Parts: sequence; structure tokens; C-alpha cells
Amino acid sequence: MIMPEHKNRILDDSLKEEVRSKPDLDPQALAEISQVLAQSLEDCSLITITLFGEYEDRSIHGIVMRVDRQLKQIKFHHDDDWEWIKLEEVIEAIT
Repeated sequence: MIMPEHKNRILDDSLKEEVRSKPDLDPQALAEISQVLAQSLEDCSLITITLFGEYEDRSIHGIVMRVDRQLKQIKFHHDDDWEWIKLEEVIEAIT
């Protein structure tokens, strides 16, 4: 029989093992991401960006509406809504 405290500890430990670290992107990958984001901003083309997550990456399809260089984030329109996304979270951008 497992005590509830032990069960919770086992579950917590298994979640900590699944936490991933953000991959280091090389300069070429960063340049490609920047180019795709700039192209979407310029001609309102649809792109797919992949955002890093500790447990699972998230891909969203939409259009770059604005770039805030000072705060290092983009305003991204998707699913009839928009959100501010930090550039450091973007690990891939494709057309």
C-alpha cells in the first residue's frame, strides 16, 4: 500500500524528469526565423511558428501584425484573436 504523500512525491518527481530545456539556436536558424517573421509582417502571409514549452512545444498558425523591438515580442494574429509572443519563445518559423 502506498501512502498518499508518497504517491504525490512520485508524481512530482516524474513531472520534474519530463521538464525540457530550451534548445540553443544557431545564428543561421535565428536569421531564418527573423526572415519568416519579417516576410509575414510585410505581406500579411500566413506562417506557422513553434513556441518552446517546458513540457511540450506549441505550434500556431497566423500572421505577424506588429513587432516590438524594445520589448522583443511580436503581436501574432491567429484563430480570430491575437496575442503578444516573446521572441525568445520562438524556436521555429515556417511559411
